[in-house]
Amino acid sequence: MATRITIMAGGTGGHVFPALAVATELAARGWQISWLGTPDSFESRVVPAHGFDLDTISAHRLRGEGVVSRLLAPLRLLNAMHQAWRVLRRRRPQVVLGMGGFVTAPGGAVTRLMRIPLVIHEQNAIPGLTNRWLAKVATRVLEAFPGSFAVSLHAQNTGNPIRAEIAALPQPQAIGERPLQLLVFGGSQGAQALNDVVPAALALLDLPVRPRVRHQAGRGRQTATRATYASHAVDAEVVEFIDDMDAAYRWADLAICRAGALTVSELMAAGLPAILVPFPFAVDDHQTVNASFLDREGACRLLQQRDMTPASLAEALSALLDDRDALHAMAMRAYGLARRDATARVADICVEVAA
Repeated sequence: MATRITIMAGGTGGHVFPALAVATELAARGWQISWLGTPDSFESRVVPAHGFDLDTISAHRLRGEGVVSRLLAPLRLLNAMHQAWRVLRRRRPQVVLGMGGFVTAPGGAVTRLMRIPLVIHEQNAIPGLTNRWLAKVATRVLEAFPGSFAVSLHAQNTGNPIRAEIAALPQPQAIGERPLQLLVFGGSQGAQALNDVVPAALALLDLPVRPRVRHQAGRGRQTATRATYASHAVDAEVVEFIDDMDAAYRWADLAICRAGALTVSELMAAGLPAILVPFPFAVDDHQTVNASFLDREGACRLLQQRDMTPASLAEALSALLDDRDALHAMAMRAYGLARRDATARVADICVEVAA
Protein backbone atom coordinates (compact mmCIF):
# COMPACT_ATOMS: atom_id res chain seq x y z
CA MET A 1 0.00 0.00 0.00
CA ALA A 2 1.28 3.48 -0.91
CA THR A 3 2.56 5.73 1.86
CA ARG A 4 0.16 8.62 2.42
CA ILE A 5 1.14 12.26 2.92
CA THR A 6 -0.96 15.39 3.31
CA ILE A 7 0.73 18.59 2.17
CA MET A 8 -0.42 21.92 3.59
CA ALA A 9 0.45 24.97 1.50
CA GLY A 10 -1.46 27.89 0.09
CA GLY A 11 -1.93 31.54 -0.62
CA THR A 12 0.89 32.38 -3.01
CA GLY A 13 3.20 30.75 -5.50
CA GLY A 14 6.00 31.13 -2.96
CA HIS A 15 4.36 28.46 -0.80
CA VAL A 16 2.54 26.41 -3.44
CA PHE A 17 5.26 25.88 -6.06
CA PRO A 18 7.89 24.51 -3.62
CA ALA A 19 5.22 22.21 -2.19
CA LEU A 20 4.28 21.06 -5.69
CA ALA A 21 7.92 20.21 -6.35
CA VAL A 22 7.97 17.94 -3.28
CA ALA A 23 4.56 16.46 -4.14
CA THR A 24 5.76 15.60 -7.63
CA GLU A 25 8.93 13.99 -6.25
CA LEU A 26 7.03 11.88 -3.72
CA ALA A 27 4.39 10.88 -6.28
CA ALA A 28 7.21 9.64 -8.52
CA ARG A 29 8.33 7.46 -5.59
CA GLY A 30 4.85 5.92 -5.40
CA TRP A 31 3.41 7.99 -2.55
CA GLN A 32 -0.27 8.91 -2.32
CA ILE A 33 -0.58 12.70 -2.15
CA SER A 34 -3.43 14.77 -0.72
CA TRP A 35 -3.38 18.54 -0.28
CA LEU A 36 -4.93 20.76 2.37
CA GLY A 37 -5.67 24.31 1.23
CA THR A 38 -8.34 26.99 1.20
CA PRO A 39 -11.20 27.57 -1.27
CA ASP A 40 -11.14 30.25 -3.99
CA SER A 41 -7.37 30.49 -3.66
CA PHE A 42 -4.18 30.19 -5.67
CA GLU A 43 -3.81 26.55 -4.67
CA SER A 44 -7.44 25.75 -5.57
CA ARG A 45 -6.61 26.67 -9.17
CA VAL A 46 -3.11 25.21 -9.42
CA VAL A 47 -3.06 22.00 -7.36
CA PRO A 48 -5.88 20.07 -9.11
CA ALA A 49 -4.34 21.06 -12.46
CA HIS A 50 -1.24 19.11 -11.38
CA GLY A 51 -3.32 16.02 -10.66
CA PHE A 52 -3.35 16.10 -6.85
CA ASP A 53 -6.44 15.76 -4.62
CA LEU A 54 -7.28 19.01 -2.82
CA ASP A 55 -9.30 19.34 0.39
CA THR A 56 -10.20 22.84 1.53
CA ILE A 57 -10.92 24.42 4.90
CA SER A 58 -11.87 27.97 5.91
CA ALA A 59 -8.53 29.17 7.26
CA HIS A 60 -7.70 32.82 7.96
CA ARG A 61 -4.57 34.76 8.90
CA LEU A 62 -3.56 34.54 12.56
CA ARG A 63 -2.62 38.23 12.72
CA GLY A 64 -6.05 39.82 12.66
CA GLU A 65 -6.52 43.22 11.07
CA GLY A 66 -8.88 45.37 13.13
CA VAL A 67 -10.69 44.77 16.41
CA VAL A 68 -13.42 42.54 14.96
CA SER A 69 -10.92 40.27 13.21
CA ARG A 70 -8.90 39.89 16.39
CA LEU A 71 -12.01 39.02 18.40
CA LEU A 72 -13.14 36.47 15.82
CA ALA A 73 -9.69 34.92 15.34
CA PRO A 74 -9.98 32.26 18.10
CA LEU A 75 -13.41 31.13 16.86
CA ARG A 76 -12.22 31.01 13.27
CA LEU A 77 -9.16 29.01 14.30
CA LEU A 78 -11.27 26.48 16.21
CA ASN A 79 -13.64 26.12 13.26
CA ALA A 80 -10.73 25.60 10.86
CA MET A 81 -9.18 23.05 13.23
CA HIS A 82 -12.43 21.09 13.31
CA GLN A 83 -12.54 21.08 9.50
CA ALA A 84 -8.88 20.00 9.33
CA TRP A 85 -9.53 17.20 11.83
CA ARG A 86 -12.32 15.82 9.64
CA VAL A 87 -10.06 15.89 6.57
CA LEU A 88 -7.10 14.25 8.30
CA ARG A 89 -9.29 11.59 9.91
CA ARG A 90 -10.53 10.67 6.43
CA ARG A 91 -7.17 10.87 4.67
CA ARG A 92 -5.17 9.09 7.43
CA PRO A 93 -1.76 10.45 6.36
CA GLN A 94 1.38 8.87 7.76
CA VAL A 95 3.10 12.26 7.72
CA VAL A 96 1.97 15.86 7.18
CA LEU A 97 4.21 18.43 5.49
CA GLY A 98 3.53 22.12 6.17
CA MET A 99 4.91 24.51 3.55
CA GLY A 100 3.24 27.78 4.60
CA GLY A 101 0.05 29.76 4.18
CA PHE A 102 -2.97 30.34 6.44
CA VAL A 103 -3.93 26.66 6.28
CA THR A 104 -0.83 25.48 8.13
CA ALA A 105 -1.85 26.92 11.52
CA PRO A 106 -5.05 24.91 12.05
CA GLY A 107 -3.75 21.98 10.01
CA GLY A 108 -0.47 21.81 11.91
CA ALA A 109 -2.15 22.10 15.32
CA VAL A 110 -4.57 19.27 14.56
CA THR A 111 -1.79 17.13 13.11
CA ARG A 112 0.06 17.14 16.42
CA LEU A 113 -3.14 16.68 18.46
CA MET A 114 -3.79 13.56 16.36
CA ARG A 115 -0.19 12.44 17.00
CA ILE A 116 0.62 12.41 13.29
CA PRO A 117 4.27 13.25 12.48
CA LEU A 118 4.59 16.86 11.31
CA VAL A 119 7.37 18.25 9.11
CA ILE A 120 7.44 22.01 8.55
CA HIS A 121 9.51 23.88 5.98
CA GLU A 122 10.22 27.62 6.13
CA GLN A 123 10.99 29.17 2.75
CA ASN A 124 11.98 32.65 3.97
CA ALA A 125 15.02 33.86 5.87
CA ILE A 126 12.68 35.01 8.68
CA PRO A 127 10.07 32.43 9.78
CA GLY A 128 6.44 33.42 9.70
CA LEU A 129 4.31 33.51 12.85
CA THR A 130 2.73 30.10 12.19
CA ASN A 131 6.06 28.34 11.63
CA ARG A 132 7.60 30.00 14.70
CA TRP A 133 4.79 28.45 16.71
CA LEU A 134 4.70 25.06 14.97
CA ALA A 135 8.49 24.69 15.14
CA LYS A 136 8.15 24.06 18.88
CA VAL A 137 5.95 20.99 18.35
CA ALA A 138 6.94 19.71 14.89
CA THR A 139 8.65 16.37 14.40
CA ARG A 140 11.19 17.95 12.03
CA VAL A 141 11.92 21.61 11.28
CA LEU A 142 13.41 22.49 7.88
CA GLU A 143 14.76 25.85 6.72
CA ALA A 144 15.77 27.20 3.32
CA PHE A 145 18.21 29.82 4.63
CA PRO A 146 20.78 29.02 7.33
CA GLY A 147 19.98 30.39 10.78
CA SER A 148 16.29 31.09 10.24
CA PHE A 149 15.33 29.25 13.44
CA ALA A 150 16.91 29.23 16.88
CA VAL A 151 19.74 26.73 17.30
CA SER A 152 17.74 24.97 20.04
CA LEU A 153 15.16 23.83 17.45
CA HIS A 154 17.81 21.83 15.52
CA ALA A 155 16.44 22.91 12.15
CA GLN A 156 17.85 21.16 9.08
CA ASN A 157 18.99 23.42 6.26
CA THR A 158 17.60 21.98 3.02
CA GLY A 159 17.31 24.95 0.69
CA ASN A 160 14.05 25.68 -1.11
CA PRO A 161 12.42 23.01 -3.27
CA ILE A 162 12.14 24.26 -6.84
CA ARG A 163 10.80 22.79 -10.06
CA ALA A 164 13.05 20.14 -11.58
CA GLU A 165 13.41 21.99 -14.87
CA ILE A 166 14.78 25.06 -13.03
CA ALA A 167 17.09 23.01 -10.81
CA ALA A 168 18.52 21.46 -13.98
CA LEU A 169 19.43 24.77 -15.65
CA PRO A 170 23.05 24.81 -16.85
CA GLN A 171 25.87 26.94 -15.48
CA PRO A 172 25.75 30.50 -16.86
CA GLN A 173 28.09 31.25 -19.73
CA ALA A 174 30.01 34.43 -20.50
CA ILE A 175 27.87 36.94 -22.38
CA GLY A 176 28.89 37.61 -25.98
CA GLU A 177 28.46 40.77 -28.03
CA ARG A 178 24.72 40.44 -28.54
CA PRO A 179 22.28 42.89 -26.89
CA LEU A 180 21.72 42.11 -23.23
CA GLN A 181 18.38 40.66 -22.18
CA LEU A 182 16.43 41.88 -19.15
CA LEU A 183 13.69 39.94 -17.37
CA VAL A 184 11.28 41.94 -15.18
CA PHE A 185 8.77 40.22 -12.92
CA GLY A 186 7.08 40.68 -9.58
CA GLY A 187 6.19 37.14 -8.56
CA SER A 188 2.91 35.40 -9.39
CA GLN A 189 0.92 38.57 -8.63
CA GLY A 190 3.10 41.07 -10.48
CA ALA A 191 4.41 44.30 -8.90
CA GLN A 192 2.89 47.66 -9.78
CA ALA A 193 5.95 49.59 -8.61
CA LEU A 194 8.08 47.76 -11.18
CA ASN A 195 5.42 48.27 -13.85
CA ASP A 196 5.57 52.02 -13.24
CA VAL A 197 9.30 52.65 -12.71
CA VAL A 198 11.12 50.19 -14.99
CA PRO A 199 9.87 51.69 -18.29
CA ALA A 200 10.83 55.20 -17.15
CA ALA A 201 14.27 53.99 -16.01
CA LEU A 202 14.95 52.26 -19.32
CA ALA A 203 14.00 55.44 -21.17
CA LEU A 204 16.92 57.19 -19.43
CA LEU A 205 19.44 54.75 -20.92
CA ASP A 206 21.14 55.51 -24.22
CA LEU A 207 19.63 53.52 -27.07
CA PRO A 208 22.82 51.50 -27.82
CA VAL A 209 22.93 50.06 -24.28
CA ARG A 210 19.21 49.45 -23.77
CA PRO A 211 18.55 45.74 -23.24
CA ARG A 212 15.87 43.62 -24.79
CA VAL A 213 13.04 43.43 -22.26
CA ARG A 214 10.59 40.73 -21.20
CA HIS A 215 8.19 41.98 -18.52
CA GLN A 216 5.64 39.97 -16.52
CA ALA A 217 3.09 42.59 -15.49
CA GLY A 218 0.68 40.48 -13.43
CA ARG A 219 -2.97 39.61 -13.81
CA GLY A 220 -5.01 42.42 -15.37
CA ARG A 221 -2.00 44.75 -15.73
CA GLN A 222 -0.68 43.85 -19.18
CA THR A 223 -2.47 46.55 -21.19
CA ALA A 224 -1.60 49.39 -18.81
CA THR A 225 2.04 48.32 -18.60
CA ARG A 226 2.33 48.13 -22.38
CA ALA A 227 0.94 51.65 -22.53
CA THR A 228 3.54 52.83 -19.99
CA TYR A 229 6.36 51.41 -22.11
CA ALA A 230 4.88 53.01 -25.22
CA SER A 231 4.61 56.39 -23.50
CA HIS A 232 8.36 56.24 -22.83
CA ALA A 233 9.17 54.99 -26.35
CA VAL A 234 10.74 51.80 -24.96
CA ASP A 235 10.31 48.48 -26.75
CA ALA A 236 9.33 45.57 -24.51
CA GLU A 237 7.55 42.24 -24.62
CA VAL A 238 4.89 42.56 -21.92
CA VAL A 239 2.89 39.54 -20.77
CA GLU A 240 0.42 38.95 -17.97
CA PHE A 241 2.11 35.81 -16.67
CA ILE A 242 5.13 33.75 -17.74
CA ASP A 243 4.25 30.05 -17.68
CA ASP A 244 7.67 28.76 -18.74
CA MET A 245 9.98 30.36 -16.18
CA ASP A 246 12.91 28.03 -16.87
CA ALA A 247 12.97 29.25 -20.48
CA ALA A 248 12.70 32.85 -19.27
CA TYR A 249 15.65 32.36 -16.91
CA ARG A 250 17.71 30.78 -19.72
CA TRP A 251 16.89 33.74 -21.97
CA ALA A 252 17.79 36.47 -19.46
CA ASP A 253 21.16 37.99 -18.57
CA LEU A 254 19.77 40.12 -15.73
CA ALA A 255 16.53 40.37 -13.76
CA ILE A 256 14.68 43.11 -11.91
CA CYS A 257 12.27 41.51 -9.47
CA ARG A 258 10.93 41.14 -5.94
CA ALA A 259 12.76 39.05 -3.33
CA GLY A 260 10.30 36.36 -2.34
CA ALA A 261 11.88 33.12 -1.15
CA LEU A 262 10.98 31.17 -4.29
CA THR A 263 12.27 33.93 -6.56
CA VAL A 264 15.60 34.15 -4.71
CA SER A 265 16.01 30.36 -4.79
CA GLU A 266 15.23 30.17 -8.50
CA LEU A 267 17.64 33.02 -9.29
CA MET A 268 20.39 31.08 -7.55
CA ALA A 269 19.57 27.86 -9.41
CA ALA A 270 19.49 29.72 -12.72
CA GLY A 271 22.65 31.68 -11.99
CA LEU A 272 20.80 34.86 -12.87
CA PRO A 273 22.10 38.15 -11.40
CA ALA A 274 19.39 40.54 -10.31
CA ILE A 275 18.44 43.93 -9.00
CA LEU A 276 16.18 42.91 -6.12
CA VAL A 277 13.45 45.30 -4.98
CA PRO A 278 11.89 43.78 -1.82
CA PHE A 279 8.15 44.19 -1.32
CA PRO A 280 8.10 46.84 1.42
CA PHE A 281 4.95 45.56 3.13
CA ALA A 282 6.00 41.91 3.50
CA VAL A 283 5.45 40.53 7.00
CA ASP A 284 8.53 41.15 9.17
CA ASP A 285 10.18 42.68 6.07
CA HIS A 286 11.29 39.15 5.21
CA GLN A 287 11.96 39.98 1.55
CA THR A 288 14.73 42.39 2.54
CA VAL A 289 16.33 39.64 4.62
CA ASN A 290 16.00 37.19 1.71
CA ALA A 291 17.64 39.70 -0.63
CA SER A 292 20.39 40.47 1.88
CA PHE A 293 21.51 36.83 1.73
CA LEU A 294 22.35 37.25 -1.98
CA ASP A 295 23.61 40.81 -1.57
CA ARG A 296 26.19 39.76 1.05
CA GLU A 297 27.54 37.19 -1.40
CA GLY A 298 27.79 39.70 -4.26
CA ALA A 299 25.13 37.86 -6.26
CA CYS A 300 22.62 40.72 -6.57
CA ARG A 301 22.09 44.44 -6.10
CA LEU A 302 19.60 45.39 -3.40
CA LEU A 303 17.42 48.44 -4.07
CA GLN A 304 14.69 49.34 -1.60
CA GLN A 305 11.42 50.46 -3.14
CA ARG A 306 11.52 53.74 -1.20
CA ASP A 307 14.82 54.51 -2.96
CA MET A 308 13.73 53.30 -6.38
CA THR A 309 13.21 56.16 -8.82
CA PRO A 310 13.69 56.11 -12.58
CA ALA A 311 17.07 57.79 -12.05
CA SER A 312 18.31 55.45 -9.29
CA LEU A 313 17.20 52.34 -11.17
CA ALA A 314 18.76 53.61 -14.41
CA GLU A 315 22.03 54.18 -12.54
CA ALA A 316 21.99 50.63 -11.12
CA LEU A 317 21.17 49.20 -14.54
CA SER A 318 23.90 51.18 -16.28
CA ALA A 319 26.57 49.94 -13.88
CA LEU A 320 25.67 46.32 -14.66
CA LEU A 321 24.94 46.65 -18.36
CA ASP A 322 28.28 48.40 -18.96
CA ASP A 323 30.36 45.61 -17.37
CA ARG A 324 29.58 42.18 -18.79
CA ASP A 325 32.44 40.54 -16.90
CA ALA A 326 31.05 41.78 -13.59
CA LEU A 327 27.59 40.59 -14.61
CA HIS A 328 28.95 37.12 -15.36
CA ALA A 329 30.82 37.06 -12.04
CA MET A 330 27.54 37.85 -10.23
CA ALA A 331 25.86 35.05 -12.17
CA MET A 332 28.50 32.54 -11.10
CA ARG A 333 28.25 33.61 -7.46
CA ALA A 334 24.47 33.14 -7.55
CA TYR A 335 24.81 29.76 -9.23
CA GLY A 336 27.28 28.60 -6.59
CA LEU A 337 24.83 29.38 -3.76
CA ALA A 338 22.02 27.17 -5.09
CA ARG A 339 20.80 24.01 -3.33
CA ARG A 340 19.71 21.98 -6.33
CA ASP A 341 18.96 18.90 -4.25
CA ALA A 342 16.46 20.69 -1.98
CA THR A 343 13.39 18.90 -3.36
CA ALA A 344 14.95 15.47 -2.90
CA ARG A 345 16.22 16.39 0.58
CA VAL A 346 12.76 17.45 1.79
CA ALA A 347 11.23 14.32 0.24
CA ASP A 348 13.88 12.13 1.89
CA ILE A 349 13.11 13.63 5.30
CA CYS A 350 9.39 12.93 4.81
CA VAL A 351 10.30 9.32 4.01
CA GLU A 352 12.41 9.07 7.20
CA VAL A 353 9.66 10.53 9.38
CA ALA A 354 6.94 8.30 7.93
CA ALA A 355 8.98 5.12 8.37
